[in-house]
Amino acid sequence: MKFPGSVLISVVLFVAETATALCLSGAYRAAGDRMWQWLTLLFALLPCALVQLSLVFIHRDVSRDRPLVLLLHLLQLGPLVRCVEVFYIYFHAGRVEEPYVSITKKRQMPKDGYSEEVEKEVGQAEGKLCTHRSAFSRASVIQAFLGSAPQLTLQLYICVLQQEITAARSIFMILSLLSIVYGALRCNILAIKIKYDDYDVSVKPAAYLCIFMWRSFEIATRVTVLVLFSSVLQIWTLPVVLVNFFGFFFYPWILFWQSKSPFPENIEKALSRVGTTTVLCLLTFLYAGINMFCWSAVQVKLSDPDLINKSQNWYRLTVYYMLRFIENAFLLLMWYIYKTDIYLYVCAPLLVLQLLIAYCMAIFFMLVFYQFCHPCKKLFSSSITEGLLSCFTFCFVCKSPQSSTLADKADLKSAENADESQSSNKTIDSPNGYPHQSVSSNA
Repeated sequence: MKFPGSVLISVVLFVAETATALCLSGAYRAAGDRMWQWLTLLFALLPCALVQLSLVFIHRDVSRDRPLVLLLHLLQLGPLVRCVEVFYIYFHAGRVEEPYVSITKKRQMPKDGYSEEVEKEVGQAEGKLCTHRSAFSRASVIQAFLGSAPQLTLQLYICVLQQEITAARSIFMILSLLSIVYGALRCNILAIKIKYDDYDVSVKPAAYLCIFMWRSFEIATRVTVLVLFSSVLQIWTLPVVLVNFFGFFFYPWILFWQSKSPFPENIEKALSRVGTTTVLCLLTFLYAGINMFCWSAVQVKLSDPDLINKSQNWYRLTVYYMLRFIENAFLLLMWYIYKTDIYLYVCAPLLVLQLLIAYCMAIFFMLVFYQFCHPCKKLFSSSITEGLLSCFTFCFVCKSPQSSTLADKADLKSAENADESQSSNKTIDSPNGYPHQSVSSNA
């Protein structure tokens, strides 16, 4: 039985970030910065409440008679109680013989073209730990992208405006960045386990390292670009954020309406249609929040029974990173043009170059992960390099009118040559009316 380290990391980050946010909010209140105080509290308490809801929903505590647990969730102490429960189950597992076990069948990664199916006995304790790990993974994603990401952006924005980085603020920003990177890492692992649920997936340390480097460069660059742009063009910050957010929020719904699929009814039996719609809206809300800052490894597909697109779409990945790189470059250009006196002692060209290189480094580690370190790379129909080359070829053919014109001229010329060759041939009919073989007029 695996040690529940992911649960411990999630709880430590959750408690540390919440406590630091409360302390920093008190510091803002003492300094008279009421606006920064309330925004810091909002970005700390809103994801905290959503984390409680997700844990209650996954464990189905509403339909069970557990009033004390529900009360602790209302007091925002749900993750601590769940963590204590996880370690109680872990340390007491094996001491008492379990009345029954369940048998799961998982296929191993293919070797020499063959994949074996292995049966494994799963006891009640291990099954409960698996449920807790899954719940905390989803809670970490919610905490990261609905709380830590806005919080990091806000604190960095305050540092730029005040031209000062205090010790408390720097600690808080480091914790927020670690929380976001960890949430993105859990999102990647969740995507792998959901897409390849039939296989026994084991993630190696090299894969964790590649994901950590990829997400660190990507998220840090994205947050810095947004802060720099918003510090000089505050009036345009809201349109940029709203276009990004609502574009990703409505994208799964548009695909769902185009597919003309029936409304999903199998999310939770106890939920009504209104409750199901609320859950789906919260899911797409989280999906939009993730894509605001980094690539969402889990692609929402409302027409699928599992609500997840399990196909590996290299084209969508390529388009996302191309558009995000162009957007970041454009926002940096606007900052460079309209930068104010607070950046008087900053080498602007060097900073722009560093940020663009950092984003390219994120793409590099992403390519390394999918090409060499992905635990299920043997199941890919095509490698990421082949997928990217086909995407670039497709985009080049579609966006090159000159190449299409040349192709049309070549087709027209070949058709004319074919007509001339047909007209130069004569058919000699036999007396009984059946044609002989065609003979060229030059013969």
